[in-house]
Amino acid sequence: MEEFEGHIVDIPARRVFDGRIVVENGIIADIVEMPVKGSDVPYIMPGFIDSHVHIESTLLIPENFARIAVHQGAVAAVCDPHEIANVLGVPGIEYMVDNSKKVRFHFMFGIPSCVPCTTNETNGATISSKDIERLIDRPEFYGLGEMMNFVGLKFADPEVLAKISCAQRAGKLIDGHGPGLRGDDARTMFANGLSCDHEVDRLDIALERTHIGMKIQMREGSAACNLDELMPLLADDESCGRTMFCTDDKYPDEFYFGCINRMASRCVAAGYDLWRILETACMTPVRHFSTGTGLLQKGDPANFIKVNNLADFAVLETVIDGYTVFADGHCTDGFWLDRTSPDLYVPNCFNAVEMQAEALAVRDTGRPVKVIVSTEGSLFTQEKTVTPVVRDGLIQTDVDNDMLKIAVLNRYEANVMPAVGFVSGFGLKSGALASTIAHDSHNIVCIGTTDEDMATAINALVRCKGGLCVVKDGCPHVLELPVAGLMSTRSPREVGDRHVELKKLANQIGCSYAAPFMTLSFMALPPIPELKITDKGLFNVSDFNFTSLYA
Repeated sequence: MEEFEGHIVDIPARRVFDGRIVVENGIIADIVEMPVKGSDVPYIMPGFIDSHVHIESTLLIPENFARIAVHQGAVAAVCDPHEIANVLGVPGIEYMVDNSKKVRFHFMFGIPSCVPCTTNETNGATISSKDIERLIDRPEFYGLGEMMNFVGLKFADPEVLAKISCAQRAGKLIDGHGPGLRGDDARTMFANGLSCDHEVDRLDIALERTHIGMKIQMREGSAACNLDELMPLLADDESCGRTMFCTDDKYPDEFYFGCINRMASRCVAAGYDLWRILETACMTPVRHFSTGTGLLQKGDPANFIKVNNLADFAVLETVIDGYTVFADGHCTDGFWLDRTSPDLYVPNCFNAVEMQAEALAVRDTGRPVKVIVSTEGSLFTQEKTVTPVVRDGLIQTDVDNDMLKIAVLNRYEANVMPAVGFVSGFGLKSGALASTIAHDSHNIVCIGTTDEDMATAINALVRCKGGLCVVKDGCPHVLELPVAGLMSTRSPREVGDRHVELKKLANQIGCSYAAPFMTLSFMALPPIPELKITDKGLFNVSDFNFTSLYA
């Protein structure tokens, strides 16, 4: 039996009182209201829940993701292993589930619903409705991950409907994904069981969604940051109980500055109602996803945190299933369920070979070219038309006017030609950036100022079979990601520090973006408007079809 004393935060009752929590066999056996003495009495509250995260985007395997999550007071995360599924299929999902069982943390996995995301890029695997049918009844899976194929849903594609039917027959949830959808399209999502959405970046659209009954996951990732825009949902009575917080895609070094706790703190500082904030951070995701983590009530599982106050939410201690898993600034022995058997299996699928710079040449036709316009903090792009600089019959990058080359190389096949286009917004003055994190199929995506630097970056990632790379002064600097070309097995601190180094190098060659690799990774994602590029060519999302590079 263990006892915990402090200011107890009862979110369902909307009150704070002094008392003692008695824990027996991982369950809250009693909560005794009583005076608590001392000047530094902590607040005890339910743990935070990240309502939508792609663990792969943290560059960490699940056990190491949990190490930084408990540091920030999370006791559970709702995870969509969509990224590794696109590389490895069901074996990739199984890897994530198996690795998550090494630590004391509540992982809830969705079964990726759109693998491949579209047929407009090359990926490594397929998750069919038959695969979903085999997995859906397992307790590790809360339901279907984000349904990105709205076109298939709207026009009743049989395979899309079969996947949705699998989840509905099992009584499980279906996550939505509807950037920009409004009116009848939004109602179509909801009518087909898509219950929540993290892809909303405008308040008016968010209000429309919550008012028809959908839940909105306010997102604060590394590239997509929507909290400031969506925060007023907390003041809308009709949205009460329909808001959650999530990170979606966030790098490990940024987790150390705060996660869901930081989002809650920012909302408090902005003057929103504390109880609405705590419902969003702790209660609504528990109830929506049936996390089983409880709400700090008698008889609930003992999952809670101690924080310094209800404004900063600095985490002093994290308790999961009655075990203290984080205290005094580090994970405790209670955090580990299995730290004796190292992962000997490092899954990957990588068949690309090194290439020559000449493969990146673009011939001039005398016509203007279409350029992808990227924006800091957004997954959306725009299109512009530019008259290019031409030399010896070849279109050149134009550093002075921020027109860089962008290339995507199929990682799953050898000896294929890259798709090449142009991009603006990144601001490089020299060198190149490359990544094997390129949503959703995770081919090699690269931008650069010269063909030679781009080839150097791409070839560095081919040699290590996945990672992030900055080429500066002709020299490649790499963070290796051997697990599916997406994740490292190194500690969160090691991965975070190396990522910070690469961001500094990116800044030194001219990129001012706070999350250059995250923004780069979405240049190849065809479901999100407006102009993107895949390994198969330039793609116009509005027409949902390939388009010529030339205007």
